[in-house]
Amino acid sequence: MMPDTGNIRPFSGKAMGIVCGILAVIGIASFAILLSGGHPERAWQAYLINFLFWSAISQGALVFSAVMHLTRARWSRPLAGVAESFTAFFPISLLLFLGLFAGRSYLFPWLEMDLHGKEVWLNLPFLFTRDGLGLIILYMIGFVYVRSATGARSVKDADAGGPQRRTVLAVLYVLAFTFVLSLLGYDLVMAMDPHWYSTLFGGYTFVKAFYIGLGGIIILAAAVHLRNGEHSPFEKKQFLDIGKLFLAFCLLWADFFYCQFVVIWYGNIPEETVYVIERTMRAPYRMLAWGVFTVCFILPFLILLNRKIKTMPRAMIMLCSIVMAGIWLEHLLLIGPALSGHGEGLPVGIWDVGMSLGFLGIMTWVLVRFLDRHPESVTAAGPLADEKEAQ
Repeated sequence: MMPDTGNIRPFSGKAMGIVCGILAVIGIASFAILLSGGHPERAWQAYLINFLFWSAISQGALVFSAVMHLTRARWSRPLAGVAESFTAFFPISLLLFLGLFAGRSYLFPWLEMDLHGKEVWLNLPFLFTRDGLGLIILYMIGFVYVRSATGARSVKDADAGGPQRRTVLAVLYVLAFTFVLSLLGYDLVMAMDPHWYSTLFGGYTFVKAFYIGLGGIIILAAAVHLRNGEHSPFEKKQFLDIGKLFLAFCLLWADFFYCQFVVIWYGNIPEETVYVIERTMRAPYRMLAWGVFTVCFILPFLILLNRKIKTMPRAMIMLCSIVMAGIWLEHLLLIGPALSGHGEGLPVGIWDVGMSLGFLGIMTWVLVRFLDRHPESVTAAGPLADEKEAQ
C-alpha cells in the first residue's frame, strides 16, 4: 500500500532554519579566523576539502537515481526521490568552485614549479575553464533529469516519450559524472604533486563520490523515516537493499584504495613511491592513513555483515556519518602533504571542524527546502510506475 503524500511531514519550520543558519555563521567565522591567522593556507585547504567532499555527496547521490532508473529497480522509487533532492546543492557547488580562484596562490603549488612541459595542461585559465564547463554541463543535465522525474511524480505523465527522455538523460548524467569527477580528481587533487600520476585516480574519485553519495541518501532517508513513523514512505526492505549497495561500494572503494597504492609499491619507482611514503609511512599522516582505512572499510565491512543492522535507521545514520567523516579525512590525507607539508601534527583543528559544520548547515538547509517544495519525492509513486503503464 502506498503512503499518503499528505501524511508525509518534511523537515520544515523556523527551528531548522535557525540551526542551519547558526551552522553557516560558524563556518564563515571559522574560515575568516583561519584566513586572518598565521597560516592562511590552512583556510584554503579546508575550503578545497569541503568543496570536493560536499559536492561529491550531491553528485554521487543523483547517480543513484539515474542508475536505478536505467536498471528499472522499482524497490528504489522513494529512495531515488530522496537522491534527487541533493541537486539543490549544485548551484552552491558551482559558486564554491569559482571561489577557489581567490585562493589560487595557496591551492596550486605547481604555480611556482618547473613543470617540464606540463604547463600546457596545468595553467589556471585552462584549468578553471575546463573544470567550470564540466561542472556546468554535469549540473545542467542533472537539473533537466530531476525536473523530468519530479514532474512525472506530481502529475500523470501523458507524454509517452517521457520515460525514454529520462533514460537518455540518465545515461548522459552517468557519463558526465564519470568524466567530470575524473577531471576534478586529476586537476584539484592529483595535480597537487604535478610530477606524480596515476591512471586509476579518476576511477577512484568517482567511485568514492558514489560511496559517500549513498551514505548521504541513507542518512536523509533514515531521518525522514524516523520523523514520519508509521506514515514513512520507506520500508525495511528498502533500507536493507540500499545497505547492501553501500556495503558493495565499501568493498569497491577499498579495492581501489588498495590497488592505488600496491601497484606503486610493487613497481618501486622513486618518482611514484614518494607519494605513498609521504602519506603512509611518514608522520603525521601515517596514523591517519590507517585510521581512514579502518573507518571507511574495516568498520563498515564488519558491521554491515549483520543483516539486521541495515534495517535500523538510527544505526545506519551513525555508521554512514562515521564513514563520511572518514572520507573527509581521506581528502586531508591526499591534499594535506602538498599544501601544508609535514609538521609536528596534522594540519587540522577546531576551525577546520567549524568550516565543515558550516557546509553541513548549508547542505541541510537546501535539502530541507527541496523536500518541503517537493514532498512527492519521498512517496512510492514515481516515473517508474508511469513507465510500466507506458509499456
